[in-house]
Amino acid sequence: MPRSKRFFIPGYTWHITHRCHNNQFLLKYNHDKTRWMDLLHRAKKRFQLSIFNYTVTSNHIHLLVVDTGYNKPMAKAIHLVAGRTAWEYNQRKNRKGAYWEDRYHATAIETEKHLLDCMVYIDLNMVRAGVVNHPAEWKFCGYQEISGLKKRNLLIDKNGLFYYLGLQDPRNLEPFYKAIINEKILQRNLNRESRWTEAIAVGSQEFTERIKEELGIKARYRAIGSHQNIYQLKEDKSVFWTPKISN
Repeated sequence: MPRSKRFFIPGYTWHITHRCHNNQFLLKYNHDKTRWMDLLHRAKKRFQLSIFNYTVTSNHIHLLVVDTGYNKPMAKAIHLVAGRTAWEYNQRKNRKGAYWEDRYHATAIETEKHLLDCMVYIDLNMVRAGVVNHPAEWKFCGYQEISGLKKRNLLIDKNGLFYYLGLQDPRNLEPFYKAIINEKILQRNLNRESRWTEAIAVGSQEFTERIKEELGIKARYRAIGSHQNIYQLKEDKSVFWTPKISN
């Protein structure tokens, strides 16, 4: 089977999704989810990552991170965390074989509104799955830090997050984000949105066109489409939205 393609450009905010091999529940125990977070904390310090959100489920992870482009910090961090998680698990279980799917998927996310929407989507993962009623009940996600519930071994770059979200006062981040999450849950607006895990880029028309241009030949036959005024550069043209025809 050919390796899945990875689209990556340094200098952007990326939503990373990485699934366990064959969707196995290799992260089902709290010990394994906690260990993944511990390793991410180590990678954050070593590679000076700016992390905006994350969640660990039983069979996959989400990570929202800024890549500065200097010395490939994001790729190195993911390699460290994924590699160490797999090695430790296989050693403990006397197991052989792949732990993760061949490659993680990376989606470039534009800042402010699109970044906020992606953050909310990540934190509502286990609510959508019916495991919890609110992300405050799931201790393996960024909501714990953004809302002030978690005080130690922090991963989230709140200062960077405040800046990229375009907020006026850093003190507004916690109540603002709590209100957004609560509103989504109250409205039962919990549908899966494939753009966050399948697109190459999500944002404005200008943003997605810029990503496509920077990808060059890798994105030559990829279409830009819009749905409800959200643009996305897709990996496959055969999608439900109408492609944008550009000159």
